[in-house]
Order: sequence, then C-alpha cells, then structure tokens
Amino acid sequence: MNRSILYLQYTNPANYPPLEHSGLILSNAGWEVWFFGIQSEGESNKLIFPEPLARRQTLWKQQSPGIRQKLQYFAFTLAALWRTMWKRPAWVYCSDLMSCPAALLIGRFTRCKVLYHEHDSPNESNGESRKQKAEITKSKAEILKAENRNREAENISAFQNVSVSEFKEVSAFQRFLLWCRRRVGREADLVVLPNEKRLELFQQATGRQKRSLCVFNCPRREEVRETKAEMLKPEMLPGEVERQMLHGPGKSEIGNGEAGTLRLAFHGSINRDRLPTALLEAMSRFPGRVHLSVVGYEAVGSKGYLTSFIQTPERLGLGKAVEFVGALPRRHDIFEKASSCDVGVAFMPLTGGDINMENMTGASNKPFDYLACGLALLVSVRPDWEEMFVRPGYGLACNPADAESIAAQLRCFLGHPVETREMGERGRQRILAEWNYGMQFAPVLNILNHESKMIPK
Repeated sequence: MNRSILYLQYTNPANYPPLEHSGLILSNAGWEVWFFGIQSEGESNKLIFPEPLARRQTLWKQQSPGIRQKLQYFAFTLAALWRTMWKRPAWVYCSDLMSCPAALLIGRFTRCKVLYHEHDSPNESNGESRKQKAEITKSKAEILKAENRNREAENISAFQNVSVSEFKEVSAFQRFLLWCRRRVGREADLVVLPNEKRLELFQQATGRQKRSLCVFNCPRREEVRETKAEMLKPEMLPGEVERQMLHGPGKSEIGNGEAGTLRLAFHGSINRDRLPTALLEAMSRFPGRVHLSVVGYEAVGSKGYLTSFIQTPERLGLGKAVEFVGALPRRHDIFEKASSCDVGVAFMPLTGGDINMENMTGASNKPFDYLACGLALLVSVRPDWEEMFVRPGYGLACNPADAESIAAQLRCFLGHPVETREMGERGRQRILAEWNYGMQFAPVLNILNHESKMIPK
C-alpha cells in the first residue's frame, strides 16, 4: 500500500482553503503529504498553512515578469515531474490551470494517479467559433493598450500569477494551457470541481467520461465555532446566561457592545465587485450603528481600488466605523476575527461575470466560513445564491451595486437582532451536519484510499 500524495500548484497553495482542508484530512488519516508551489504576489503571499502542513511544502520564490519568469515556469514543470519520479507518490493532486502541463507529463511518464481539482475555471466557451475567438482576442488586446495590465490580469483569471509583456504571447500560452487542460480533463484518474454547473461544463469542454465529483469549498468541522451554550461558564453573573444565549459571548447586544448596533465581517480578496463602495454608502445611513471589519488583500487586477475604498469612509463621515485589518496569515485568525461580528458579507456581481462568477455557489468559501462562525449572511440577489442561502433562512439578499438595496437589508438586521442570530445558528448547524469538508471530501478520500491499496510503495 502506498499512501502518499504530492500537491502541485503554480501559486501559493495556502491561497486555496480546500488544499489546507484535504491536506490535513489526509495527514490525519496517516497519509504522507507534500506540497510544491510558487510564492504568490502581494499580500496573499502572507497566507500560510498550519502545522504540520507548513513543514511539508516547498515554495519557489516568484520571479519578476520577463524571460526569468518564463524560464522558471518551464523549470517548475520539469521539477514537478522530477519530484514525482523521486518521491513516487500514489497520487499527484494538481489544482490550477498552470499545473496542467506538469499533470499531463506525470500521467504519461509515471505510474502515479492524477487528481485534477479545478478551483477557478478558464473562460473557455464551448462551441465558440474561431471568428468569435479572434474578436475576443482583438478586444482584449485593445484593453491592454488602454488600461493597466493589472486590470487585464483579472479578466484572464487563469494567469493571475503570470505576467508577460505582449498579449500575443499570453494568447498563445493560453491556447497551450487550455489544450493541456482538455487532455488532463479526459485522462486524469479523478476530477473535482466545486460547483455542479461548472463540473457539467468541464465535462462538455473536455469530453471527460471518467470519475468526476463536486466538492463544495466548505470549512472543516474543527473550524466551526462553539455554540453559545457550549461557551458558558458556571461563574457567570446573573443574567449572563440569557444574554449570551441570545447575543453570543462577549457581546452585550448584537454588534460591538452598543445597543442597536450591527457589525459586518468581510474577508478575502478585495475588488469593486466583492467589496463595493455602495456598502459604505449604505452604512452611512446609520451613523454609529453599523460597523465593518475588513480582513483581506487587494485582488490581482484591482490595483488602486483598495486605496480608494479606504479613503471613502472619511468622505462619508463614517469615522472609525470601518476597520481595515489587512491579510491575516492563518484561517484560525480569520475565524477569530469574524466571530466577533454578526453578519458576513459575500457579494457577487449580478451580471457580466465570467464562468466562475456565474457559478459560485459551493465554490465560494466565504458564506460557509461565515456560517461556521455563527454569522448571518448578506449575499447578492442572484437566484442560485438565494436558493442556497436565503430560502433556508441563513441570511438576506440585496443588490450589491445599490446602496438603497443594501441599506434596506441592514435595517432588517438592525431591527431584528434575535432573528439575525438565529439565521447564523441555523447555518452553523448546517455546516456541522453537511456543509463541512470532512463530509464533502469523503467520496474523494474513499477513492484515494481504495486506489492506494493497489499501488506499491
């Protein structure tokens, strides 16, 4: 029996919570786990794995755009193949488009099983004509000349960690990666995607007929915050039990300790869609009553937006109502911060999104993380998000681009503190029962364990 696995990502693997979750699950189950990746750019490089995974990863330093970066990518691909031949793992776990060439080589030249987990799908349209592709390429080239290259990097989500000087090079490179993706999609021993619709589109685009699974990007059960009753202590003052059962430990009322206040939480990468200034405009309608805690970093392709966002509270007279924490290195730290809040903000654009933005239910870890902390949700008024999070009673929906729409839901939360807390607790129970990574990953783990029995050490 060979119970070992090598994770390959051409980025910092700590940027992807499912890798941390599955790595810990496998490590706790007795698997030998290794990670091989590249440092990411900006604040996201501060994200790190907890022990014991932190000691099991090798990260190369990221190179500046240019010939050295291109050579590094070529070397990374060959090094991934060499590490596989050296360590001889039972499984190789590739989880981004940039690792597809390595996955293809490993599948061809080794006896290792290949698992491809696609967190972010490239914008590859099915059945698109060559003419349409040429028009899109021309349009993107014009955008490159007119706008900052970092903004273009956001549009081409698959290349957030690769920058080149000429769009034609990116276009040719993209075609090569998409070709590798199609081959890996057909040939990999197991494919995992976090959304059912995206999994269906992936199978159509690659012609895959082998085993494929949908696994939501949920937190682990160990990350779920304790219930308010579990945190009570016998030496509490009279009335403290009732207060904490209603409002949670450390809070005299809903929010930050002041009657009739509300504290919002946001964590993750920041851009104008996920954290719009309309949220601040809505908060300004409730002076001193709504507070926002922002944990995260500026998204690649949104350079300058965070600076503009930080300046907005002063202009709106919000004062200290907005707290910018920056990037926190570990998920434990993020959960600790979120647990002091009442409502988690998880916005997606209503229109104009790519394949990922259009199919984010299950793929976005934000709502699951908030629910694990016992927070109610404020999500976008999209049919899939409402079906998954609003109708079961875990939160409310609004138009994230409309300050009035956001303010209407903030008013509901402020006026119904008990119901707000109940929303979060219902969601927390759903996380414990079903929406946790142990439950989601179980079918994958069963396959890995079964196949490893037939692979010699």
